[in-house]
Amino acid sequence: MKAAKSENGQVAIIDSSIPELTDMSILVQTEYSALSSGTELMVVQQKINTFLGYSATGLVREVGSRITDIKIGQRIACYGVPTHAEFFVAHKPHVSIVPEHVDPQEAAFAGIATIAIQALRQADLRFGESVVVLGLGLLGQMVVQIAQAAAYHVIGADLMEERCAIAEQMGIHAACRSNDEVKAYIDQITKGKGVDCVIICASSKTDRLIDQGLAWIRDRGKIVILGDTDTEFDRNAMFYKEAQITISRAGGPGRYDESYEKQGHDYPYGFVRWTMNRNLGEFIRLLSEHKLNIKPLITGIYKLEEIENVYAATRNSPQFSMGNLIAF
Repeated sequence: MKAAKSENGQVAIIDSSIPELTDMSILVQTEYSALSSGTELMVVQQKINTFLGYSATGLVREVGSRITDIKIGQRIACYGVPTHAEFFVAHKPHVSIVPEHVDPQEAAFAGIATIAIQALRQADLRFGESVVVLGLGLLGQMVVQIAQAAAYHVIGADLMEERCAIAEQMGIHAACRSNDEVKAYIDQITKGKGVDCVIICASSKTDRLIDQGLAWIRDRGKIVILGDTDTEFDRNAMFYKEAQITISRAGGPGRYDESYEKQGHDYPYGFVRWTMNRNLGEFIRLLSEHKLNIKPLITGIYKLEEIENVYAATRNSPQFSMGNLIAF
């Protein structure tokens, strides 16, 4: 099979053998694999030698002997294994069944959406509370849509007009183009008390985005870091509000735990309500109930052989590239 791999700082399309099936994994023929330009470009630039991709949809071709609830021929969404390949093998916690009426192109963004859902879990918001999503790239667009589906007061913020326009097209009422706009809207909806949480989806090593978040949150509010941003902040500002600052790790509990991901040892439902797999399934539910609209975020569909050009275009013109898919 053909697969995309990072090799010594370059992207190569290679012929590779299909990974071996285990009793707790499934073989999937890929339909669409979504590009996560930030993570994947970082892997390439850091010269990490590995197969690429982690978010896709495909059709089940073989099923491990211990898996009884997934059948050959079903469509699944996947998060967490290399997916820029004609076939991939995923363990059961990495997949969720996609209903027939759900668009497979939208479902292919399951991995990125699962990360967005986990960020909102970390925010720990309650009905009626408010959140600023700072940075409206692909991940930020996912966060604002899911937060709005959960009936929070949602404020999106980005300096790029194109990204704010997409958010407004998706029904986000407050898509702010400047910090002053954000502050004015916060004062309007909270009577000057500040939002309950700021989720930082933007990536910046020069701007102190945490300090900006500290200025926007209420007393004892929270900041969730999702983007690759500078982690320096004004301690006095944090102390004054007794703020919480936390980082959201990947798609939820179970990610990077080999006993969970590869051996299928699930966490008890009563103790860990939202695992990686349950977050993944929740994204598919939202799609199936038409609570999310991913289609307008898709800016291009490409062949596997074009993947290096897609990375280059994303790196050079991020304002014009949102959600890209590899079609097989």
